[in-house]
Amino acid sequence: MEKIVSLCKRRGFIFQSSEIYGGLNGVWDYGPLGTELKNNLKQYWWKVIVRDRDDVLGLDGSILTHPAVLKASGHVDTFTDPMVDCRTCKVRLRADQLAEKNGVKQCPHCGGKDLTGARPFNLMFQTQMGASADPASIAYLRPETAQSIFVQFKNVLDVSRKKLPFGIAQIGKAFRNEINPRNFTFRSREFEQMELEYFCRPEQGMDLLAYWLKERIKFYEEIGINRKRLHVLDVPDKDRAFYSKGTFDIEYEFPFGRQELEGVAYRTDYDLQQHIKASGKPLDYFDEETKERFVPHVVEPSAGVDRTVLALICDAYDEDSAPDETGKMETRIVMRFHPRMAPIKCAVFPLLKNKEALVAKA
Repeated sequence: MEKIVSLCKRRGFIFQSSEIYGGLNGVWDYGPLGTELKNNLKQYWWKVIVRDRDDVLGLDGSILTHPAVLKASGHVDTFTDPMVDCRTCKVRLRADQLAEKNGVKQCPHCGGKDLTGARPFNLMFQTQMGASADPASIAYLRPETAQSIFVQFKNVLDVSRKKLPFGIAQIGKAFRNEINPRNFTFRSREFEQMELEYFCRPEQGMDLLAYWLKERIKFYEEIGINRKRLHVLDVPDKDRAFYSKGTFDIEYEFPFGRQELEGVAYRTDYDLQQHIKASGKPLDYFDEETKERFVPHVVEPSAGVDRTVLALICDAYDEDSAPDETGKMETRIVMRFHPRMAPIKCAVFPLLKNKEALVAKA
């Protein structure tokens, strides 16, 4: 992984944010090549999910989020990670990051065993809107892009007059105050998501879950990810959200281990029902053919832009040998991106470096 991080800085893919001031932990800036790579990924996702289909519409929701939205969704009360402190080296960790030796949990940094008990830590960034500092001015930076889709469901339905099944897609920034950001850009405090909420009749949910899993694996193959490094985890009942009837994680073999790139989840009607209860507003659907009125179910493919960019870089990284100017063989780094994703599509170089006119023209 050190080679990847070094390459990203050296070649202008990714920089540490505010590096000249010591850096901002868990926050990253994309350089010239990284920006092009990231944009290529987002544009192709939008093409495949929205432009090439007639059953998906786009949305660009706000980052600042009304607290009532996140109260209804459960984020205010339950969007937490268990946090522990190491009393020896003073580092804070997620409880699931603790190392274990001979059945005893210890700090992965110093090996210390003097740890506090786990306590919940809310991952949302809270802020104040306006000049006052009273509770009524509280807002949050959104922890996911999905909720703005759910609360705008009725508006999109009314203006589009779409029939089920149909989807609403969004690409945008989200923020989570991670206890311990790690593995380069994989787990960050500011990140970008590509999410689709695909609304359907209840009886269509499981079939659409299988359909979207297949579509999303095909997407990763189309952008050049090695299929052998992709894996599908059928998340067991005990590990998935209580409202989910089925969740699949699409995982990639990163240098630091197999980790999730995207989740494809059948969320049932949980989110819309929560917002109906909290807001008192109708978020249902009327089927003109059957004359039924019901709350749609949702299948959600949710991908991380930054994680996918990192996977693209890891997958493209290669080393080979080539002669230098003196004929001596040297190791060089080659980034074998798929043409769809490549930040630079072509380049013109002079055959002879000692011909100044050719160099200038190239």
